[in-house]
Amino acid sequence: IDFIGYSDDFRYFAFEEFGIQDGSGFAYSNVYVIDLPADRWLAKTPIRVQAEDEATGLGAVRAEALGKAQSHIETLNISVPADLIVLHGDGAPDREAKALEFGIPGYLPSMLLEEFELSLSTKPATTNDPCEEWFGTEAQGFALTLTDENGERIVHDDGEKLPASRGCAFNYRLYGVVMPFYTLSLEHAVAIVSVYPGGFEGPDRRFLAVPLGQ
Repeated sequence: IDFIGYSDDFRYFAFEEFGIQDGSGFAYSNVYVIDLPADRWLAKTPIRVQAEDEATGLGAVRAEALGKAQSHIETLNISVPADLIVLHGDGAPDREAKALEFGIPGYLPSMLLEEFELSLSTKPATTNDPCEEWFGTEAQGFALTLTDENGERIVHDDGEKLPASRGCAFNYRLYGVVMPFYTLSLEHAVAIVSVYPGGFEGPDRRFLAVPLGQ
């Protein structure tokens, strides 16, 4: 995953997910632009590019996807860097990654202006696909709760049915939290969630961006 950044009014957030396609071994890149207040993708996004053979490298595929996204990036003035303030790295010992404590970075080392905790829970959900027939287990949705000194707030809940774009998702993990560079509140912060849909050779991995502002 690569964080492209925010628009100068902090309304839009863009990121890229990339990798090698399960099964085919072909490189892919997807660029997402999120309308944060509406909590939805910008029209005509995500932009998806996949190689047609193994000879086309990941670098070329990423360059093509970012080139196709450039008009959105320029039109929306997505130029503010995204500051990754906390990360559940892939090498971290917490295998479940269902909780994440963090704070708003202050001006001095180790200074936190506010402290929070994100907690992620999963629950069975229906889909348009026969997930149990294909993979032998039912799909899962997720809910995300943010806790601070004032109490708990649900920032996302999938409800009973998954969006079609999610496929047969079976697991979720908290990846990190980003916010616009040089800001001091969660108003425009985004939680990054890893989602694991069923794939040809096991679970795939993709990413979701969940706005944390009220």
